[in-house]
Amino acid sequence: MAAMSPLFGRKTPRSPRPSGAPQAGPPPPSSARPEDHLVTLVRKPGCHLCDDAQLVVEKVCGELGVPWEQKDITEDARLHDQYWEQIPVVLVDGRQHTFWRVNEERLRRALTDRCA
Repeated sequence: MAAMSPLFGRKTPRSPRPSGAPQAGPPPPSSARPEDHLVTLVRKPGCHLCDDAQLVVEKVCGELGVPWEQKDITEDARLHDQYWEQIPVVLVDGRQHTFWRVNEERLRRALTDRCA
């Protein structure tokens, strides 16, 4: 079974999601504090949008005390296969938050709105 790629309108094979793979959509509500979240920036070297995204992630996570990490799609075949059309990709707690452009206020809300 094939699905249309939302990016380029071409058919892409649909494969089952490997266990442990990031899930799409917002994380479920929780009572976690901002610093209990983990932000992951999926990127590749030489990507100017990735550099822009990193500045936003560093700023927001630094201000809120949220740990963050970066992963390089050139070093991880699974991430490359999943995200090569979308980088940079930002994951919050393993779930896709956004891709291409990172909105500072939207990321801040994602890290604080679920906190009680």
